[in-house]
Amino acid sequence: MSTMTQPPKDKLLGDLKSLITDAEELLKLTADQKGEQLGDLRARIGQRMAVAKERLTDAEGAIVDSGKKAVRVTDDYVHENPWQSLGVAAGVAFLLGLLVSRR
Repeated sequence: MSTMTQPPKDKLLGDLKSLITDAEELLKLTADQKGEQLGDLRARIGQRMAVAKERLTDAEGAIVDSGKKAVRVTDDYVHENPWQSLGVAAGVAFLLGLLVSRR
């Protein structure tokens, strides 16, 4: 799936994962640098990265769960109302056909 068709939440999660990876690499590259302030900064960044990873994992799980719930609700509705679902799908297809034919 291209990045242009991904939902904004998925793109945000991907961007955050990239940021975390880059920050971890930066911490590794500066590990041999000396100085008390630099050490404190690395420690704070390391702690914040751990918290960010945990929150990112939680957010990703919540997004997956809400997606699964939406799929279940839609599936239940379609099974309970097959003719209405078919009518709605036909109506949407008709409207899309009209829009495409006007171009």
